[in-house]
Amino acid sequence: MNPDRRDRLRDAAIGVLARDGGRGLTHRAVDQAAEVPSGTTKNYFPTRDAVLRAVAERCLEQYLALTEQLAAGPGPADREGLVALFRSLLENVAGPGRARLLAVLELQAEATRRPWLSGILDPMASGDFAGFELAQRAAGLPVTPQRAAVVTLALHAAVPHLLTDGPGTLAAAGLDDPDRFVRDLLDTVYPPDATTRAHATRPAATT
Repeated sequence: MNPDRRDRLRDAAIGVLARDGGRGLTHRAVDQAAEVPSGTTKNYFPTRDAVLRAVAERCLEQYLALTEQLAAGPGPADREGLVALFRSLLENVAGPGRARLLAVLELQAEATRRPWLSGILDPMASGDFAGFELAQRAAGLPVTPQRAAVVTLALHAAVPHLLTDGPGTLAAAGLDDPDRFVRDLLDTVYPPDATTRAHATRPAATT
């Protein structure tokens, strides 16, 4: 089968799932979104489960490509750099990442009834816990696994609220200002005074 057409169908399926939800994810809807002849999607992905698997695998590929791109950069050298990184990730939710993240939320709901989907989706969440912890360490914060996990969980919890864009909820959570949200989160988990003391008491490097 044509790999380019396969990717075109998978990308179209992400858009359909993000736009119409699980009930709207049909072979016909994907054919129309991809602008391909009727029956093309069914030829590549014969069942609905096959379509769901294709979408999940494509979302995972896009996630891995994004994390690889971030890993190739210099990374946050300090607290301000970490603020900029996390703020950009939150801003991406309402921007280029919106369709993929909406699709992932739909897939997570499907995974409660189709456990095999969890195995495909799990590397995305677990990858964030590992990657965000590394970012916090790179920024020089006094990291523990528990503190790093709290930051990651808070960022994950922000995603559905940013996607639904309810003004009252965003204001209540501080997400109407992503920069302030990230700063308040880091200040709560890593109080600046404690961070400063950690740096001050860190042994000097020897040569």
